[in-house]
Amino acid sequence: MDKIDELLKDNMTDISFRMWNALKEKIPDIRYRPASSTGKYHRRNGSVLTIYDHTYEMLVSCIKLLSIFDVTPKTKKADILLLSVLLHDAFKYGISNPFSSQYTYNAHDRLAANIVNDNKAVFMRVFSEEEVNLLEQCLRYHSGRWSSDSSKDFDFDKLPKEVLFIHTLDMMSANNLLAIGEQSNGINEHQTST
Repeated sequence: MDKIDELLKDNMTDISFRMWNALKEKIPDIRYRPASSTGKYHRRNGSVLTIYDHTYEMLVSCIKLLSIFDVTPKTKKADILLLSVLLHDAFKYGISNPFSSQYTYNAHDRLAANIVNDNKAVFMRVFSEEEVNLLEQCLRYHSGRWSSDSSKDFDFDKLPKEVLFIHTLDMMSANNLLAIGEQSNGINEHQTST
């Protein structure tokens, strides 16, 4: 079991952990692709973090901060936040050719949210419709005003507070403000992204 699965096993409900294990079999395994195809963000010590490392540091921070929302681990509310972190960049390189695509897919936020929406009945075996809608919103707007579905008058005040939380974790990681440590070596700027 890898370090992400260990965190999840300790902090997710059993049913959500089983759902995650089923979901990850259907997600392209891009975890060792760079979290930034341009190298502008997600930089650590001359390297670009992998999507795996970016997700790990967001998960650690998310778990540490659950109490802000009066949420405890191993509850459905915690599960939604953890799944939001897990899925927010799961399709960062799209779905048509995620292993050889040179650049990240700008609409990966919309893609992830639409996949949840298109499979709402599956998610509703574990979560309420309201919880699934929250997951979808966290994915759709995790890039904030830069999200592919945001409008000119984008305002977090119009969205649940959890959406801003996921966005903030993402932006903090992208700008080297979380730096959890114990990460893989990242991708050296001289290595290729394929």
